[in-house]
Amino acid sequence: MAASLSYEELVASRRSIRGYKPDPVSKELMAEIIAIATRAPSSMNTQPWNFHAITGAPLELVREGNTERMLAGAKVDREIKVADHGYQGVHRDRQVEIAVQLFEAMGIERHDKEMRQDWVMRGFRQFDAPVSVVVTIDRELADDTVAHFDCGAATYGLVLAATSKGLGCVINGQGIMQSTVVREHANIPEDQVIMTCVAMGWPNPDFVANDVVSRRAENTDIASFVGWDD
Repeated sequence: MAASLSYEELVASRRSIRGYKPDPVSKELMAEIIAIATRAPSSMNTQPWNFHAITGAPLELVREGNTERMLAGAKVDREIKVADHGYQGVHRDRQVEIAVQLFEAMGIERHDKEMRQDWVMRGFRQFDAPVSVVVTIDRELADDTVAHFDCGAATYGLVLAATSKGLGCVINGQGIMQSTVVREHANIPEDQVIMTCVAMGWPNPDFVANDVVSRRAENTDIASFVGWDD
C-alpha cells in the first residue's frame, strides 16, 4: 500500500479480506499497527481497549477448538450481548446481499451444502489467516455503551493501519463465537471481556472473494442535514 494514499483513498481501498497467503507477519509490524490503532479517540481518554495478537501454534489451537465445537453443535459461547432474534428488516437484507455477492464470486451454488458449510467454517478458522487480533475491553466497563463505541473506533483504526501497511483484514465475529476457546489459547486475562477479533495477513490475490465490494447505503437513506439553506 503506497504511503502517499490520502485518507479517503485508504478508506475506499479497504476490503474485507477472507483469503490469505501463508506468509508470516512479523511481531514488529504487528506492534507498529497496534500502536497506530491506539491513537483512536476515546471518551475522556479512557482507552478501554486491549489487543491480543496471536499466531503460530496458539492460533492453530484456536482454529481446532472452534471447529470441533461448532461441528459438534455446541451452543454459541460469546461474552458480548447480541440480539436473540438475529438481524431483521434492512439489516437482514444487507447481510443476505453480501452473502450472495460472496457466494457468486466463489461459484458456490445455493444447493451446494458442502461448499456453503465450508465457507461458514472458514470464519471459525479465522479465515486461515496467519494472525488473529483479539480485541477486548476492560471488564469494569463491560456494560458501558460509550466504551463499546470507543472499542469499535480502535478496531477500525486497527484495520486501516493494517491496510496502510499492505496487509488485509476482516473483522470476524465468527472467530469469537467460542470465546472460551479463544480465551484459553490467547491467554486473555479474566479482567477483560472478548469483544471481537480481526483476521489479518497478506492478501491472496488469487482468492476472488477478496475483490468483492459491498454496496453501501446512500446518504439519503442514513443521513440528515439540518440548518442548511437548500
